[in-house]
Amino acid sequence: MKLLALYSFMSPTDDVRKVAEAGFPTRHGHFRIYAFETAGGEAEEAIALKMGELAGDPPLVRIHSQCLTGDVFHSLRCDCRGQLELALEAIVKEGRGLLIYENQEGRGIGLLNKLRAYELQDQGADTVEANQRLGFEADLRAYALAGAILRYFGLTAVRLMSNNPEKIQALERAGVRVTERIPTIVPPIESTEEYLRTKRDKLGHLLD
Repeated sequence: MKLLALYSFMSPTDDVRKVAEAGFPTRHGHFRIYAFETAGGEAEEAIALKMGELAGDPPLVRIHSQCLTGDVFHSLRCDCRGQLELALEAIVKEGRGLLIYENQEGRGIGLLNKLRAYELQDQGADTVEANQRLGFEADLRAYALAGAILRYFGLTAVRLMSNNPEKIQALERAGVRVTERIPTIVPPIESTEEYLRTKRDKLGHLLD
């Protein structure tokens, strides 16, 4: 039942609507922040940070999955916050771009299950094994909502900041061409070496 509920929540849809928009000053620079949700059933939600005009040459885009432990509490178990910072800095440097922040904690299993996975990792499981022992696929994330948000902004081509080939494939399936993949490599430290190795070897992330 857990798996069915999650897949239902992440079902592809083009029916996305903006529910809010505001100025958003940050220590990196001044963005506009947008809130989006899908209609019908159990709605998905996401936010987007936009800087500058997106029309013209394909802009920088980062699709970032929520990581409360990394993004907020600066966890050193993962590279999530490092990738978020790299993306924001790159967008600000160019003066234009879009960061989509999706509610897909723990590769889609949710915060509490992610912490249960942490417990299993402390007992020797890697991140993939931990998710599977909890009854989930290794990665439950879906990117249909991100594709719909890109189309909301009129984007048909982007330069994607990602190490994950699945994001490229998902955007291509959504009708958004990825003209360039820009690596977001965070140098490993002792506490992230195994995590990054698992991403590369078991999930196919491009980290060499």
